[in-house]
Amino acid sequence: MEVVFLGTGTSQGTPILGCDCKVCRSINPKDKRLRSSVLIHHNGVDLLIDCGPDFRYQMIREGANNVDAILFTHGHVDHTGGLDDIRPLNYLTKKPMEIYAEQRVIDALHKQFFYIFDNSTYPGVPKVNIHPVDSERNFVIGNINITPIRAYHGQLPILGFRIDRFVYMTDVKYVPDEEMYKLQDVDTLVINALQYDVHPMHFTLDEAVAFAKRVGARKTYFTHIGHRISHAEAMAKLPKNMELAYDGLHLMVEC
Repeated sequence: MEVVFLGTGTSQGTPILGCDCKVCRSINPKDKRLRSSVLIHHNGVDLLIDCGPDFRYQMIREGANNVDAILFTHGHVDHTGGLDDIRPLNYLTKKPMEIYAEQRVIDALHKQFFYIFDNSTYPGVPKVNIHPVDSERNFVIGNINITPIRAYHGQLPILGFRIDRFVYMTDVKYVPDEEMYKLQDVDTLVINALQYDVHPMHFTLDEAVAFAKRVGARKTYFTHIGHRISHAEAMAKLPKNMELAYDGLHLMVEC
């Protein structure tokens, strides 16, 4: 399985517009972070987890021109705002995009992109097939079995996803104990690490490290990283099997 980090930043990205902090002014390319998303190539299927406002540029940057399905973790705009940019993929594939999300996220998409769902005959409207996801049931895309993992973004229920021995979770503050069995025998874990200071909606870097140790994956990568975390400074302090991800990172994951 190949995992491509399209973006590793927060809802504002890094640098933040108008900010002159050390990280926002950094010349290290690993401190330049677009909104968080990954593209997964596995068993001949291309899966996108989240489709943020930077989707178009991210795909062009990676030379990628196919997505078979999009999985949404939750309905916030930094994770959904690029949906309109699937239109060229509709044209290339001659078919709708397959969308997998919980019902509350589907409802949010209906509000954000009302023109997709209002039976418009305009030829430029994105085409989608919607598949509601039940957090307690696995689902299959192509020949890939996917396990949804319930987590909480503050008080908001969201989903992480397990594909074979790879787990992607972002915008997490809390994972119920009863979900932890889904995280057994993980090779590669991706989890959010917003900042050093406590935040009501996201893991801090220390909280993310503690969660990663609890999971015990062979390798952990942190994403959804805020502008208070310098890549070089954080990497110097992390355990050997943990790293900050960065935009454009390609991983080969053992399945």
